[in-house]
Amino acid sequence: MFTEHDLRELVEFVAPAPVLSLYLNTDPSEGNADFHRLRARSMLKDINLPQDVEAIHRYLDFEYPFTGGGVAFFSCAQENFFRGIPLAVPVRNAIHVGDRPSVKILAGLLDSYGGYGVVLVDKQGARLFYFHMGTLVEQEGIMGEAIKQVKRGGASSMPGRRGGIAERTRAVEEQIERNMKDTVEYATRFFEHHKVRRILIAGTDENVQQFRSHLPKSWLSLVVGTFPMSMTASHAEVLQRAMQVGNEAEKHREERLIEDLITFAAKGAGAVVGLEDTLQAVNQGRVQMLVISEGFRKVGYRERETDFLTTQPSEEGINEGRYIKVYDVVELAVNHTLRSGGDVDVVMQAEKIEKAGNIGAFLRF
Repeated sequence: MFTEHDLRELVEFVAPAPVLSLYLNTDPSEGNADFHRLRARSMLKDINLPQDVEAIHRYLDFEYPFTGGGVAFFSCAQENFFRGIPLAVPVRNAIHVGDRPSVKILAGLLDSYGGYGVVLVDKQGARLFYFHMGTLVEQEGIMGEAIKQVKRGGASSMPGRRGGIAERTRAVEEQIERNMKDTVEYATRFFEHHKVRRILIAGTDENVQQFRSHLPKSWLSLVVGTFPMSMTASHAEVLQRAMQVGNEAEKHREERLIEDLITFAAKGAGAVVGLEDTLQAVNQGRVQMLVISEGFRKVGYRERETDFLTTQPSEEGINEGRYIKVYDVVELAVNHTLRSGGDVDVVMQAEKIEKAGNIGAFLRF
Protein backbone atom coordinates (compact mmCIF):
# COMPACT_ATOMS: atom_id res chain seq x y z
CA MET A 1 0.00 0.00 0.00
CA PHE A 2 1.47 3.32 -1.09
CA THR A 3 1.34 6.00 1.62
CA GLU A 4 2.38 9.59 2.27
CA HIS A 5 5.48 8.20 3.97
CA ASP A 6 6.44 6.37 0.75
CA LEU A 7 5.89 9.56 -1.25
CA ARG A 8 8.18 11.48 1.09
CA GLU A 9 10.85 8.80 0.69
CA LEU A 10 10.73 9.21 -3.08
CA VAL A 11 10.80 13.00 -2.80
CA GLU A 12 13.93 12.89 -0.65
CA PHE A 13 15.84 10.67 -3.09
CA VAL A 14 18.18 12.68 -5.32
CA ALA A 15 20.91 10.87 -7.25
CA PRO A 16 24.11 11.81 -9.11
CA ALA A 17 23.01 9.34 -11.80
CA PRO A 18 19.84 9.24 -13.94
CA VAL A 19 16.62 8.10 -12.24
CA LEU A 20 14.11 6.38 -14.52
CA SER A 21 10.41 6.84 -13.66
CA LEU A 22 7.70 4.92 -15.50
CA TYR A 23 3.93 4.93 -15.00
CA LEU A 24 2.07 2.15 -16.79
CA ASN A 25 -1.70 1.80 -17.11
CA THR A 26 -2.55 -1.91 -16.76
CA ASP A 27 -6.35 -1.72 -16.73
CA PRO A 28 -7.45 -5.32 -17.58
CA SER A 29 -10.28 -3.93 -19.72
CA GLU A 30 -7.70 -2.46 -22.12
CA GLY A 31 -5.73 -5.64 -22.69
CA ASN A 32 -4.06 -8.68 -21.14
CA ALA A 33 -0.65 -8.95 -19.49
CA ASP A 34 1.19 -9.45 -22.78
CA PHE A 35 -0.42 -6.33 -24.23
CA HIS A 36 0.73 -4.20 -21.28
CA ARG A 37 4.24 -5.70 -21.31
CA LEU A 38 4.49 -4.82 -25.00
CA ARG A 39 3.40 -1.25 -24.29
CA ALA A 40 6.06 -0.97 -21.57
CA ARG A 41 8.72 -2.17 -24.04
CA SER A 42 7.56 0.42 -26.54
CA MET A 43 7.80 3.20 -23.95
CA LEU A 44 11.27 2.08 -22.84
CA LYS A 45 12.84 1.27 -26.23
CA ASP A 46 14.65 4.62 -26.55
CA ILE A 47 15.83 4.81 -22.93
CA ASN A 48 19.58 4.25 -22.75
CA LEU A 49 19.62 2.91 -19.19
CA PRO A 50 19.89 -0.84 -19.78
CA GLN A 51 20.07 -1.96 -16.13
CA ASP A 52 17.05 0.11 -15.14
CA VAL A 53 15.05 -0.99 -18.17
CA GLU A 54 15.89 -4.63 -17.45
CA ALA A 55 14.83 -4.26 -13.81
CA ILE A 56 11.40 -2.99 -14.91
CA HIS A 57 10.94 -5.76 -17.49
CA ARG A 58 11.94 -8.37 -14.88
CA TYR A 59 9.35 -7.01 -12.42
CA LEU A 60 6.63 -7.10 -15.09
CA ASP A 61 7.60 -10.63 -16.15
CA PHE A 62 7.88 -12.25 -12.72
CA GLU A 63 6.33 -10.11 -9.95
CA TYR A 64 3.46 -7.92 -11.12
CA PRO A 65 0.07 -9.74 -11.13
CA PHE A 66 -1.66 -7.45 -13.68
CA THR A 67 -4.81 -7.29 -11.58
CA GLY A 68 -4.85 -3.59 -10.73
CA GLY A 69 -5.26 -0.33 -12.58
CA GLY A 70 -1.59 0.49 -12.95
CA VAL A 71 1.96 0.33 -11.69
CA ALA A 72 4.70 2.89 -11.06
CA PHE A 73 8.45 2.26 -11.30
CA PHE A 74 11.42 4.24 -10.03
CA SER A 75 14.90 2.94 -10.77
CA CYS A 76 18.47 4.13 -10.38
CA ALA A 77 20.76 1.11 -10.84
CA GLN A 78 23.92 3.06 -10.02
CA GLU A 79 22.53 3.83 -6.56
CA ASN A 80 20.95 0.38 -6.16
CA PHE A 81 17.53 2.02 -5.94
CA PHE A 82 14.38 0.35 -7.29
CA ARG A 83 10.71 0.68 -6.42
CA GLY A 84 7.82 -1.12 -8.11
CA ILE A 85 4.50 0.19 -6.80
CA PRO A 86 1.27 -1.63 -7.81
CA LEU A 87 -1.76 0.66 -7.98
CA ALA A 88 -5.41 -0.37 -7.78
CA VAL A 89 -6.56 2.86 -9.43
CA PRO A 90 -6.04 3.90 -13.07
CA VAL A 91 -2.84 5.74 -13.96
CA ARG A 92 -1.74 7.75 -16.99
CA ASN A 93 1.13 6.30 -19.06
CA ALA A 94 4.22 8.44 -18.59
CA ILE A 95 8.01 8.19 -18.60
CA HIS A 96 10.63 10.52 -17.15
CA VAL A 97 14.40 10.59 -16.69
CA GLY A 98 16.00 13.01 -14.26
CA ASP A 99 18.08 13.25 -11.12
CA ARG A 100 15.12 12.33 -8.90
CA PRO A 101 11.90 10.27 -9.09
CA SER A 102 8.97 11.86 -10.93
CA VAL A 103 6.25 11.96 -8.26
CA LYS A 104 3.71 14.37 -9.73
CA ILE A 105 1.32 11.63 -10.86
CA LEU A 106 1.58 9.75 -7.54
CA ALA A 107 0.91 12.96 -5.62
CA GLY A 108 -2.24 13.42 -7.68
CA LEU A 109 -3.41 9.86 -7.02
CA LEU A 110 -2.90 10.28 -3.27
CA ASP A 111 -4.83 13.53 -3.43
CA SER A 112 -7.77 11.92 -5.25
CA TYR A 113 -7.91 8.41 -3.77
CA GLY A 114 -6.09 8.54 -0.45
CA GLY A 115 -7.53 8.12 3.03
CA TYR A 116 -11.26 7.36 2.75
CA GLY A 117 -13.06 6.40 5.95
CA VAL A 118 -16.56 4.96 5.43
CA VAL A 119 -19.04 4.22 8.20
CA LEU A 120 -22.12 2.13 7.43
CA VAL A 121 -24.42 2.77 10.37
CA ASP A 122 -27.73 1.54 11.80
CA LYS A 123 -29.45 1.87 15.17
CA GLN A 124 -27.47 -0.94 16.77
CA GLY A 125 -23.96 -0.40 15.49
CA ALA A 126 -21.80 0.14 12.42
CA ARG A 127 -19.40 -1.36 9.93
CA LEU A 128 -16.26 0.70 9.40
CA PHE A 129 -14.04 0.65 6.33
CA TYR A 130 -10.71 2.25 5.51
CA PHE A 131 -10.11 2.52 1.77
CA HIS A 132 -6.82 3.84 0.44
CA MET A 133 -5.81 4.23 -3.22
CA GLY A 134 -8.84 2.23 -4.30
CA THR A 135 -8.15 -0.73 -2.01
CA LEU A 136 -9.81 -1.95 1.19
CA VAL A 137 -7.11 -1.75 3.85
CA GLU A 138 -9.11 -2.61 6.95
CA GLN A 139 -12.65 -3.10 8.16
CA GLU A 140 -14.05 -3.35 11.67
CA GLY A 141 -17.45 -3.42 13.30
CA ILE A 142 -19.22 -2.47 16.49
CA MET A 143 -22.47 -3.92 17.79
CA GLY A 144 -24.47 -2.38 20.62
CA GLU A 145 -27.49 -3.76 22.42
CA ALA A 146 -30.30 -5.08 20.27
CA ILE A 147 -33.25 -2.76 19.76
CA LYS A 148 -36.51 -4.34 20.96
CA GLN A 149 -39.44 -3.41 18.79
CA VAL A 150 -42.55 -1.98 20.49
CA LYS A 151 -45.73 -3.94 19.80
CA ARG A 152 -48.89 -1.92 19.38
CA GLY A 153 -52.17 -2.82 21.10
CA GLY A 154 -52.88 -5.20 24.01
CA ALA A 155 -53.48 -4.56 27.69
CA SER A 156 -50.03 -3.12 28.25
CA SER A 157 -50.91 -0.20 25.98
CA MET A 158 -53.66 1.05 28.33
CA PRO A 159 -52.99 4.58 29.60
CA GLY A 160 -51.51 4.64 33.10
CA ARG A 161 -50.33 1.03 33.02
CA ARG A 162 -46.65 0.36 33.76
CA GLY A 163 -44.81 -0.92 30.72
CA GLY A 164 -47.10 0.98 28.36
CA ILE A 165 -46.23 2.10 24.82
CA ALA A 166 -44.88 5.52 25.82
CA GLU A 167 -42.55 4.08 28.47
CA ARG A 168 -41.23 1.36 26.22
CA THR A 169 -40.81 3.77 23.30
CA ARG A 170 -38.73 6.02 25.56
CA ALA A 171 -36.58 3.05 26.54
CA VAL A 172 -36.02 2.14 22.89
CA GLU A 173 -35.05 5.71 22.00
CA GLU A 174 -32.62 5.86 24.92
CA GLN A 175 -31.03 2.58 23.84
CA ILE A 176 -30.66 3.85 20.27
CA GLU A 177 -29.05 7.01 21.62
CA ARG A 178 -26.55 5.02 23.69
CA ASN A 179 -25.72 2.78 20.76
CA MET A 180 -25.21 5.76 18.47
CA LYS A 181 -22.90 7.54 20.93
CA ASP A 182 -20.84 4.37 21.37
CA THR A 183 -20.69 3.95 17.62
CA VAL A 184 -19.48 7.52 17.09
CA GLU A 185 -16.82 7.13 19.76
CA TYR A 186 -15.60 3.88 18.19
CA ALA A 187 -15.67 5.38 14.68
CA THR A 188 -13.62 8.44 15.63
CA ARG A 189 -10.93 6.20 17.14
CA PHE A 190 -10.93 4.21 13.89
CA PHE A 191 -10.64 7.42 11.82
CA GLU A 192 -7.84 8.76 14.00
CA HIS A 193 -5.88 5.51 13.89
CA HIS A 194 -5.94 5.47 10.10
CA LYS A 195 -5.48 9.25 9.72
CA VAL A 196 -8.41 9.49 7.32
CA ARG A 197 -8.58 12.56 5.10
CA ARG A 198 -12.27 12.33 4.21
CA ILE A 199 -15.32 10.58 5.63
CA LEU A 200 -18.41 9.12 3.99
CA ILE A 201 -21.48 8.04 5.98
CA ALA A 202 -23.84 5.37 4.64
CA GLY A 203 -27.18 3.98 5.81
CA THR A 204 -30.76 5.21 5.99
CA ASP A 205 -31.36 8.97 6.05
CA GLU A 206 -32.48 8.78 9.69
CA ASN A 207 -29.44 6.81 10.86
CA VAL A 208 -27.02 8.95 8.88
CA GLN A 209 -28.50 12.14 10.33
CA GLN A 210 -28.39 10.80 13.88
CA PHE A 211 -24.76 9.70 13.49
CA ARG A 212 -23.80 13.13 12.14
CA SER A 213 -25.53 14.87 15.04
CA HIS A 214 -23.16 13.14 17.49
CA LEU A 215 -19.98 13.50 15.44
CA PRO A 216 -17.49 16.05 16.89
CA LYS A 217 -16.99 19.17 14.75
CA SER A 218 -13.36 18.28 14.05
CA TRP A 219 -14.48 15.09 12.30
CA LEU A 220 -17.70 16.55 10.89
CA SER A 221 -15.58 18.92 8.81
CA LEU A 222 -14.10 15.87 7.01
CA VAL A 223 -17.48 14.47 5.93
CA VAL A 224 -17.64 14.82 2.14
CA GLY A 225 -20.83 12.92 1.43
CA THR A 226 -23.50 10.39 2.40
CA PHE A 227 -25.31 7.62 0.56
CA PRO A 228 -27.96 4.93 1.20
CA MET A 229 -26.60 1.41 1.66
CA SER A 230 -27.77 -1.84 3.20
CA MET A 231 -25.92 -3.10 6.27
CA THR A 232 -25.44 -6.42 4.46
CA ALA A 233 -23.68 -4.89 1.44
CA SER A 234 -20.32 -6.36 0.44
CA HIS A 235 -17.17 -4.29 0.87
CA ALA A 236 -16.88 -4.17 -2.94
CA GLU A 237 -20.33 -2.58 -3.16
CA VAL A 238 -19.43 -0.10 -0.43
CA LEU A 239 -16.16 0.78 -2.18
CA GLN A 240 -17.82 1.29 -5.55
CA ARG A 241 -20.49 3.60 -4.17
CA ALA A 242 -18.05 5.41 -1.89
CA MET A 243 -15.76 6.18 -4.84
CA GLN A 244 -18.70 7.47 -6.89
CA VAL A 245 -19.85 9.81 -4.13
CA GLY A 246 -16.29 10.75 -3.22
CA ASN A 247 -15.36 11.62 -6.80
CA GLU A 248 -18.43 13.83 -7.15
CA ALA A 249 -17.57 15.59 -3.89
CA GLU A 250 -13.97 15.98 -5.08
CA LYS A 251 -15.17 17.77 -8.23
CA HIS A 252 -17.13 20.29 -6.18
CA ARG A 253 -14.17 20.77 -3.82
CA GLU A 254 -11.85 21.41 -6.75
CA GLU A 255 -14.23 23.98 -8.22
CA ARG A 256 -14.28 25.91 -4.94
CA LEU A 257 -10.51 25.57 -4.55
CA ILE A 258 -9.80 26.96 -8.02
CA GLU A 259 -12.28 29.81 -7.58
CA ASP A 260 -10.62 30.77 -4.29
CA LEU A 261 -7.15 30.52 -5.83
CA ILE A 262 -7.99 32.81 -8.75
CA THR A 263 -9.90 35.28 -6.55
CA PHE A 264 -7.19 35.52 -3.89
CA ALA A 265 -4.46 35.88 -6.52
CA ALA A 266 -6.36 38.70 -8.24
CA LYS A 267 -6.59 40.52 -4.91
CA GLY A 268 -2.97 39.77 -4.00
CA ALA A 269 -4.28 38.06 -0.89
CA GLY A 270 -1.94 35.15 -0.23
CA ALA A 271 -2.05 33.41 -3.59
CA VAL A 272 -0.41 33.51 -7.03
CA VAL A 273 -1.27 32.03 -10.42
CA GLY A 274 0.79 31.47 -13.55
CA LEU A 275 3.94 29.42 -13.93
CA GLU A 276 6.70 31.97 -13.38
CA ASP A 277 5.07 33.66 -10.37
CA THR A 278 4.39 30.25 -8.86
CA LEU A 279 7.98 29.13 -9.43
CA GLN A 280 9.21 32.26 -7.64
CA ALA A 281 7.04 31.36 -4.64
CA VAL A 282 8.37 27.79 -4.75
CA ASN A 283 11.95 29.09 -4.84
CA GLN A 284 11.27 31.20 -1.76
CA GLY A 285 9.72 28.29 0.16
CA ARG A 286 6.45 30.19 0.51
CA VAL A 287 4.06 27.60 -0.96
CA GLN A 288 1.51 26.18 1.45
CA MET A 289 -0.41 24.39 -1.31
CA LEU A 290 0.62 23.99 -4.93
CA VAL A 291 -2.35 23.62 -7.29
CA ILE A 292 -1.75 22.20 -10.77
CA SER A 293 -3.95 20.82 -13.50
CA GLU A 294 -3.52 17.10 -14.18
CA GLY A 295 -1.02 16.43 -16.96
CA PHE A 296 0.43 19.97 -17.00
CA ARG A 297 4.14 20.09 -17.75
CA LYS A 298 6.54 22.68 -19.12
CA VAL A 299 10.16 22.92 -20.15
CA GLY A 300 12.18 25.12 -17.80
CA TYR A 301 15.53 25.61 -16.15
CA ARG A 302 17.16 24.69 -12.85
CA GLU A 303 20.18 26.53 -11.49
CA ARG A 304 22.95 24.03 -10.74
CA GLU A 305 24.12 25.43 -7.43
CA THR A 306 20.87 26.59 -5.84
CA ASP A 307 18.10 24.47 -7.44
CA PHE A 308 16.43 27.77 -8.37
CA LEU A 309 13.63 27.11 -10.90
CA THR A 310 12.58 29.40 -13.73
CA THR A 311 11.27 29.55 -17.28
CA GLN A 312 13.12 32.84 -17.87
CA PRO A 313 16.82 32.32 -17.19
CA SER A 314 19.27 35.09 -17.99
CA GLU A 315 21.20 34.71 -21.23
CA GLU A 316 24.37 35.26 -19.26
CA GLY A 317 23.50 32.42 -16.89
CA ILE A 318 22.84 30.05 -19.78
CA ASN A 319 26.10 30.98 -21.50
CA GLU A 320 28.03 30.43 -18.27
CA GLY A 321 26.42 27.01 -17.80
CA ARG A 322 24.73 27.96 -14.52
CA TYR A 323 21.38 26.57 -15.68
CA ILE A 324 20.33 23.05 -16.62
CA LYS A 325 17.44 22.71 -19.04
CA VAL A 326 14.76 20.39 -17.65
CA TYR A 327 11.97 18.63 -19.50
CA ASP A 328 9.35 19.33 -16.83
CA VAL A 329 9.93 22.21 -14.44
CA VAL A 330 6.48 21.59 -12.94
CA GLU A 331 7.68 18.20 -11.72
CA LEU A 332 10.57 19.90 -9.90
CA ALA A 333 8.15 22.46 -8.42
CA VAL A 334 6.13 19.56 -6.97
CA ASN A 335 9.30 18.04 -5.54
CA HIS A 336 10.45 21.33 -4.01
CA THR A 337 7.03 21.97 -2.48
CA LEU A 338 6.81 18.57 -0.84
CA ARG A 339 10.39 18.81 0.45
CA SER A 340 9.61 22.14 2.09
CA GLY A 341 6.54 20.73 3.87
CA GLY A 342 3.88 22.07 1.49
CA ASP A 343 0.97 20.19 -0.03
CA VAL A 344 0.21 19.46 -3.67
CA ASP A 345 -3.30 19.39 -5.12
CA VAL A 346 -3.62 17.99 -8.65
CA VAL A 347 -6.99 19.08 -10.06
CA MET A 348 -8.89 17.34 -12.82
CA GLN A 349 -11.00 20.43 -13.65
CA ALA A 350 -8.34 21.56 -16.12
CA GLU A 351 -10.56 24.03 -17.97
CA LYS A 352 -11.22 25.92 -14.72
CA ILE A 353 -7.57 26.72 -14.15
CA GLU A 354 -6.34 26.80 -17.76
CA LYS A 355 -6.89 30.55 -18.15
CA ALA A 356 -4.79 31.11 -15.03
CA GLY A 357 -1.87 29.22 -16.55
CA ASN A 358 -2.67 25.71 -15.27
CA ILE A 359 -0.82 26.33 -12.03
CA GLY A 360 -0.97 28.46 -8.89
CA ALA A 361 -0.29 28.37 -5.19
CA PHE A 362 -1.68 29.41 -1.84
CA LEU A 363 1.11 31.04 0.16
CA ARG A 364 2.24 30.68 3.74
CA PHE A 365 2.88 34.38 4.23
